Amino acid sequence: MQHPFTAVSTLGLDLESVLDVCRAYEPLLRPREAFSHSTAALLYGAPLPHAVADIRPLHVLSPDVTRARTIDTIGHRSATAFPIALRYGLPVVTVPDMWIQVAGMLRREDLADLGDYLVTGRRFGHASEGPLCDLDDLVAAVHRNTGRRGLRGARWAVDLIRVGPASRPESLLRLLIVAAGLPEPEISPAVVVARGTIVLHPDLAYPDLRIAIEYEGSSHRDADRWERDIERRELFEDAGWRVIRVTKQGLFTEPEATVRRIRHARIARASL
Repeated sequence: MQHPFTAVSTLGLDLESVLDVCRAYEPLLRPREAFSHSTAALLYGAPLPHAVADIRPLHVLSPDVTRARTIDTIGHRSATAFPIALRYGLPVVTVPDMWIQVAGMLRREDLADLGDYLVTGRRFGHASEGPLCDLDDLVAAVHRNTGRRGLRGARWAVDLIRVGPASRPESLLRLLIVAAGLPEPEISPAVVVARGTIVLHPDLAYPDLRIAIEYEGSSHRDADRWERDIERRELFEDAGWRVIRVTKQGLFTEPEATVRRIRHARIARASL
């Protein structure tokens, strides 16, 4: 028997899962309350930085009543009624409201990355989940939430949200390049290689200069994936493309060195 919250007993739940922890808390929800802020973001599958990705405490929004005060819960109060959506059968704030709520918790780059995810959706191998909202929804959320904490970052982020990035590092890499004053690269453009028989999609690219920028995640330790990446790079290079591979260290630890590599590659290709 599990006792995840006061007066709540459960059996067989995975209390390391945000979904199951929210299900355990559900009997304590009062009418018109909903999961909000980073808890809602996690229920929507959003990519959050480690610092705000903890499952506990749960965030619960209440409509003009006393805030939730259960242990391991952060209660919030809304002065007006708010729309509620369902995610896995649980009441959550809507996607645009969630995005504007976490604006006060995230760096503006992470907020833009979250926006990329919301307007793009996510992939599960060959399957995918479509967009959770569109950019107009996020723009509207900015306009109707004047005075809210984090709104300045939201205004900055909403101008840089794009459809297409497949992962958080790819979004952050694009933002790093733009922040350095370089032209914004295209996201996953189609590149025809192997004499027109194969189409590849680099993470980011400058097609006019034939520069492909690829982020190398930890999954590349897999031997089969490593072999495919070697073949992929050779296909790009045989078609006359320069491939710049960026690792986790290059993005998060040595971003200046990564920017220099991309800048130098642009200069070299422009002189050809």
